[in-house]
Amino acid sequence: MPPTAAELLDLAIRATTAYRREDLGARLAVTRRRLLDPEVRVLVVGEFKQGKSMLVNSLVDAPVCPVDDDLATAVPTLVRYAPEPSVVLVGDDEHQRRPVPIDQLARHVSEAGNPGNRERLRHAEVGVPRTVLSGGLCLVDTPGVGGLDSAHGASTMAVLPTADAVILVSDAAQEYTGPELDFLRQAMKMCPTVLCVLTKTDLYPQWRRIAELNRGHLAAADVDADLIAVSSTLRQHAIRTQDAQLNEESGFPELIYRLRNDIFAQAAALADRSVANDVLSVTVQLSASMQAELAAYRNPNHAEDLIAELTRARNRADALRERSARWQQTLNDGVSDLIADIEYDLRDRMRHLLREAEEELELVDPATVDEEFTLWLHQRGAAAASANFVWTHQRTQWLARQVAEHFGDAGDQAMPDLSFHAPTATSTFEMPVAEYFSLGQKLITGMRGGYGGTIMIGMLSTVAGLTLLNPVSVGAGVLLGRKTVKDERKRMLQRRQSEAKAAARRFVDDLIFQVGKESRDLLRELQRTLRDHFTAHAQELSRSVQEALAAAQQAVKADSGSRDGRIKDVTAELARVDHLAGLARELAR
Repeated sequence: MPPTAAELLDLAIRATTAYRREDLGARLAVTRRRLLDPEVRVLVVGEFKQGKSMLVNSLVDAPVCPVDDDLATAVPTLVRYAPEPSVVLVGDDEHQRRPVPIDQLARHVSEAGNPGNRERLRHAEVGVPRTVLSGGLCLVDTPGVGGLDSAHGASTMAVLPTADAVILVSDAAQEYTGPELDFLRQAMKMCPTVLCVLTKTDLYPQWRRIAELNRGHLAAADVDADLIAVSSTLRQHAIRTQDAQLNEESGFPELIYRLRNDIFAQAAALADRSVANDVLSVTVQLSASMQAELAAYRNPNHAEDLIAELTRARNRADALRERSARWQQTLNDGVSDLIADIEYDLRDRMRHLLREAEEELELVDPATVDEEFTLWLHQRGAAAASANFVWTHQRTQWLARQVAEHFGDAGDQAMPDLSFHAPTATSTFEMPVAEYFSLGQKLITGMRGGYGGTIMIGMLSTVAGLTLLNPVSVGAGVLLGRKTVKDERKRMLQRRQSEAKAAARRFVDDLIFQVGKESRDLLRELQRTLRDHFTAHAQELSRSVQEALAAAQQAVKADSGSRDGRIKDVTAELARVDHLAGLARELAR
């Protein structure tokens, strides 16, 4: 029976210890730690009130996520396996962890108990003893996305790179909307494994027609995702009554099957393939010195050519560690260009947002659209930052592949973890306090303008023999008074618009400053991660070639008496390493 991935790693680590290659053993130790954390994170996303929380509850057969007509999820909730039920709240800092009773979860993760996430929680972690979660499955109930043009949508988009799969939830009341399809297209750029679920089929008799329409929308949008229709109500009733047929009608058996055999099994296969590739890379370096020594023993006449080739290989490996190496230049130049491009893209998006905001403010009175405009501006700002992050993620993946290609020998090895959270936009917009034009102010302003008009026309009318106060002068005063009030009202409106535009500019400037700073920090962290990853591999290659060169030189100096015995020993050692490589290739298959 072939060994498991963990057993294969243990064999390989023992081999690196036996051959005194602690550097290769350290790399495999990192691989083993990654393998021993088998969590497969599945994000459950969708618009508000589509049945996401109830879907998660029905999957795990436990009321872990608050469900109510008036409750909306405000904080992502991670549901994973635990021997005993538990709830832990995680703050802005990952180390800020606070356990709470499980019956108080709704107070912290719902919009009613924690409006706008005023507690500033990153997420809540819920542990329940359920078989469906025991293999490492982690379900994440997210706030309603509201499309890309929403703050919740931006926060959900921020954690997509850390997800292994996404379940898009939409109820059977209507077909997919434009924001849902836009979100799905953007999500697939960062997490290509997507499963669509149609909920509440028990409430809407026309759900089959809606399902067909949705499948058509997915095909038209070029989204490769299956759609499964489910009913959480039927599922929960079937569990209570132990009705297997009703459970089958709920659609959940098919959903669970897809989770286990498509998403979970695919993640396990990727993990096995990653382990196999790492072990194969290590066996190549372990066998390099043995093959060089064996070749020198078996072909003494060609030993000098072998040593010359190994010397050139050593020089190439040493050159990889130099700052002038091509991969180093590609990385440094790529990160510099990426920072400039990302900052330009962010400023361009924010400039269009500001221009659109100013055009909107030209058409309305800011005093009458305070809440609506504030919500709109926050949503559009979050959408711009989110779209900028999606593009950043795509560019970083491309840059990493370019660096690996220019590195050469490391191009086929596993890449480091390049997933990171999106920058968090904490800037808030507040509409300036509007100056109130009271009735008293209108009267005073009108009297002031009317007084001047009355005197002016009255003085002119005295030439015609009329009194100072006459119907003509009084009428003129009334007209000029009304015009003065109208002009003052217009002036105050323009002032409110100017102040609102200035506040919008300050908001956008703060957003650019905060998001731009965090984006630069993330890209610098990416640069350090790639640099350290490939530098360590360059050192491994250099040591492997150096040991191969030393073994070949020693073989040349060996006498004929010890040659046969050494050939036998090296051949046996190579067989052991080749056997380990064979196990890795079998695991990869």
